[in-house]
Amino acid sequence: MNTQRTIAFVDLAGFTALTEVHGDDTALDLVDTLTAAARNAATATDAELVKTIGDAVMLAAPHPGAGLGAVERVFEAAYASDAFPEPRAGLHHGPVIARGGDYFGATVNLAARVASRAGSGQAIGTATIATAAQAADLDTVPLGPTRLRNILEPVELFAIEICPTHVDLSVDPVCRMRLSCQTAVARIRHANTEHWLCSLDCARAFVTDPDRYLPAEGPDSP
Repeated sequence: MNTQRTIAFVDLAGFTALTEVHGDDTALDLVDTLTAAARNAATATDAELVKTIGDAVMLAAPHPGAGLGAVERVFEAAYASDAFPEPRAGLHHGPVIARGGDYFGATVNLAARVASRAGSGQAIGTATIATAAQAADLDTVPLGPTRLRNILEPVELFAIEICPTHVDLSVDPVCRMRLSCQTAVARIRHANTEHWLCSLDCARAFVTDPDRYLPAEGPDSP
């Protein structure tokens, strides 16, 4: 059956690094927490949790406002939990094919590609999503026409301010876990910058080879 839906993908930034440091059990617990947050968000916003794909959840909503509301609730749940990776999301609205409790088609594919462009703590949407965000008094920042993998034409993308800035949060450079400065196990100064670590394992790894976990600087840096 053909219908219109807002499709959103939400995943955990740095999930691979986190799994490497903290192990599969911790990683799976975090996925369970994300899934529960998505299920609760869907129930509260007239959206639906379609499925879990690795460390990502796929949400579908009847209109962009509901999709944004669901993503916002997932983000809020993530930020309410200490020692949790930062979420990131991508949203798009358009025609989909509904079959067997799942959705298929170009809209789904585009939403997934948009999500892949989001950074830690960032939600990105297409023009229709941005219009709904502005109507809901959410700040949007145009990112311009963007080329996405396997999408023929560039797509206008917008960064959407889903949650207010959390000033007392840091990201562990080793496992990419988000944590408050008060709960950090270690604080290490390197290259005139303070870095907060969530565990002794991360602290030892960072001290051994800090440059491995920090972005390169210079003219070739992104």
